[in-house]
Amino acid sequence: MVTKYPVSLKKIVRKHNLEPLHLSKDYESAVITTADINRPALQLAGFYNYFDPKRIQIIGRVESTYLETLSYAERLSAFETFFKTGIAALVLCHGVVPFPSCLEMAEKYDVNLFITSEDTSEFQANLVDFLRAEMAPRVTIHGVLVEIYGEGVLLEGDSGIGKSETALELIKRGHRLIADDAVVIKRVNKNDLLGEAPELIRYYMELRGIGVINVRYLYGVSAVKPETNIDMVIKMEKWVDGKAYDRLGISSETENILGVELPCVTIPVEAGRNLAVILELAAMNNRQKKLGYNAAEALELEHDRAVDSGLL
Repeated sequence: MVTKYPVSLKKIVRKHNLEPLHLSKDYESAVITTADINRPALQLAGFYNYFDPKRIQIIGRVESTYLETLSYAERLSAFETFFKTGIAALVLCHGVVPFPSCLEMAEKYDVNLFITSEDTSEFQANLVDFLRAEMAPRVTIHGVLVEIYGEGVLLEGDSGIGKSETALELIKRGHRLIADDAVVIKRVNKNDLLGEAPELIRYYMELRGIGVINVRYLYGVSAVKPETNIDMVIKMEKWVDGKAYDRLGISSETENILGVELPCVTIPVEAGRNLAVILELAAMNNRQKKLGYNAAEALELEHDRAVDSGLL
């Protein structure tokens, strides 16, 4: 069963600074359940096949210009047919002057009506991005999320392995903390995952022997970030003598989170290893691979060339 994450209409209004022209009686509890929006040019012309009233409706200059060509009676009829479908909300963009018939029908059918001076295309794009992020499939996992040289790195491992301590050292080296202990991961599109901390514990970190600290207050706003894309997973585990660890990096491991395959590296933890430096290196190496350069593959190619030429 797919979990749905509706967004309150009030949150949308606050986020996009919408000015209310009419608020419905259920405005306080109203929610939006789809990230799709609709520009109702065809509906105002009378075509309602495949129309979804649950979407937020947007009227811009194109629709307004069309409505100006109608008589008052035709306009009133168009708006009445439109509003009585029970649309979730209507937003007038680009500072479009609301038609009296629009206001009249919004009040008659008690439909939420808003206005914004923002450009129609820009508002539409921003709204869709916001709704998709808010409604994205998500999961909360135990781990630490840091941003290293612009790469979102998810640290996984048993409790007490040193994830938070390593993250703290990275913060001291100029990198940023996104989440400690619990990471909320959202799949914002087919290939991208966005990670953030639960609101209650955002920017807090737990260190055994010290207790809870607020990283933002201790190290400043440059040491934290509310969210970041997740680019790779690093699994921290205790060093096991005799276990074969990858030394060349030719084989590529991945971890599947919400249907997205992420590069995954296992780092053995042992006394004396500078984990912060190793994680910096892993992040830079992952970025190089995305840019098309793989040091392990380059070394293997040079080795094969040397063998073929008789140098080895």
